[in-house]
Amino acid sequence: MKTSHPLSLFCILFAAVLLHLRLVPSFALLDPTMFSSVAIVPNAAAPQPLNPGFVSADTDYIRSSCKTTMYPATCYHSLNHYATAVQQDPARLARVAVGVSLAKAKRIAAFLSNQSREADYGAQPRVVAALHDCFSVFGDTIDQIRDSLSQMRKLGGSSESLRFQMSNVQTWMSAALTNEDTCTDGFEDVTDDEPLKLDVCDRAGKVKEVTSNALALVNNFANKISR
Repeated sequence: MKTSHPLSLFCILFAAVLLHLRLVPSFALLDPTMFSSVAIVPNAAAPQPLNPGFVSADTDYIRSSCKTTMYPATCYHSLNHYATAVQQDPARLARVAVGVSLAKAKRIAAFLSNQSREADYGAQPRVVAALHDCFSVFGDTIDQIRDSLSQMRKLGGSSESLRFQMSNVQTWMSAALTNEDTCTDGFEDVTDDEPLKLDVCDRAGKVKEVTSNALALVNNFANKISR
């Protein structure tokens, strides 16, 4: 009889575990962050948004905010994927826009680096000089945008401190935009039919658009906290 008690207790516990597993859906035992934006529907062909209206409101916020920028179409297409993360927060929107600008700047810097290594120094001295200058200024641009993003991630403190921090971001993003202009200005002495000039200026122009938009959204947030 003494040995039957542990066995009975084990059976009771085992039955309780089985009952719990039957009551708790299997997906609840997984990482809950996997389902943060979808509702689990039994036998559904695809996950459904928890609240389609809420997602639409987030997207509309991106669209309306982008109307204040110089390149609204570029702004919307580059940022609408982050609508749920932004959640209609102007600080988050500005930070995401700065992050997008940094990613684009890094991409063109890698392109310019590759082109510089492959350039014919003897046959195209003006093109090569402009290429090197452009690569150099984009190096500065990346540093300035990176500093801006770092500052945006650490915003806090008193109202006065917050305004000072945003002033730094505005200064750095403005300088980054100026540097991007300097890149294309360096190709003015290169003939317009030079393929590399057309390629570099086109790529740089796209980066300037996202940087200009990021600066506009940074300014919008700075204005809100200054009121």
